[in-house]
Amino acid sequence: MPGSGNASGSGRTRGPGPGPGTDPVIELRSLTKRYGSTVGVEHLDVSVAAGEVFGLLGPNGAGKTTTLRCLVGLLSPSDGQVRVLGLDPVADHRRLAPSIGYLPGELRLYPELTGQQTLDLLAALQGAPVPRRRELCERLALSRADLARPVGEYSRGMKQKLGLVQSLQHRPPVVVLDEPSEGLDPLLQETFYELLAEEAAAGRTVLLSSHVLPEVQRTCRRVAIVRHGRLVTVRSVAELRQARARRVRLHFADGQGARPLGAAEQWSPRWEGPRVELLVPPDEVVPAVRALLAELPVADLTVEEAGLDEAFLDLYRSNDDAGQEHDRGPEDGPPERGRRSEPVGRPERDGRPEHDRRPEHDRSPDTEEGS
Repeated sequence: MPGSGNASGSGRTRGPGPGPGTDPVIELRSLTKRYGSTVGVEHLDVSVAAGEVFGLLGPNGAGKTTTLRCLVGLLSPSDGQVRVLGLDPVADHRRLAPSIGYLPGELRLYPELTGQQTLDLLAALQGAPVPRRRELCERLALSRADLARPVGEYSRGMKQKLGLVQSLQHRPPVVVLDEPSEGLDPLLQETFYELLAEEAAAGRTVLLSSHVLPEVQRTCRRVAIVRHGRLVTVRSVAELRQARARRVRLHFADGQGARPLGAAEQWSPRWEGPRVELLVPPDEVVPAVRALLAELPVADLTVEEAGLDEAFLDLYRSNDDAGQEHDRGPEDGPPERGRRSEPVGRPERDGRPEHDRRPEHDRSPDTEEGS
């Protein structure tokens, strides 16, 4: 579980937990999912409190979608434990379904159904009333005329808006969103961020996956960074901001280009003519600048705070240096050859009884075979 200090034996770091006096709404304990001999995620420990917007951050293929599918009961863990509101998402699926809103990363819908029919179908599968549908459609610019059209005529952005409506329409206490802002225009992204803030203010819990750092910085209090199916760290966004490197730019007076920089070579020098840019850890900036000024013909110098992207990359480099390379699981970026779309409502084939099936709007052939 997230705490302070290093996770024993793993080499990964953990930031602050969900907060004092709060029981976790979402809890992953050593979650592991294997697809045959390939590991999708391994020993993932995360907890999320009520009223928290929590980010799962990593590049495509990191294990984000596998984690979310286990969280909503679409996949059964190979090992470890998943709890949502204290219940097992697979064994207690029927009890949990009305309490979870889920937006998959690749929304697959019946093209012949209208938007209205799609929302009705998903509401029936969720098994809960939909008090927010009209409000959400208005805020996300889905008109009655739009909802009367077949989904097969929708653009990607319209499908994403429909997916957001269905995930929030029944006011679930837990919302799980996989790359939720994909396909939204900038104005609707702002509306989406407002919706997330409102969910948190109402005490509802949101877990979203993303590879877009500004989105996570804007919406989340804490993030879990994953790579190759393993947890790199759990940090608050504030911590990531504080830890991010400083961008040091030097312009040399002699007009010469790339040259040896001695100890500064460790800071990823990027040359452009007689100018070089370095990413220096914050606690090493002063001695680094002094050494560079003493040893090189520097004509101009600027130092500024690097972006969250650099902090993210620094953590990844540290993870590589620690030797935590890992096989990639067959999720997030499955092979395009042979891939097919699956409509909502298609039955599971993972051994669950026929009466205990949920909408299968996010499953691909490789995960079926692996599960």
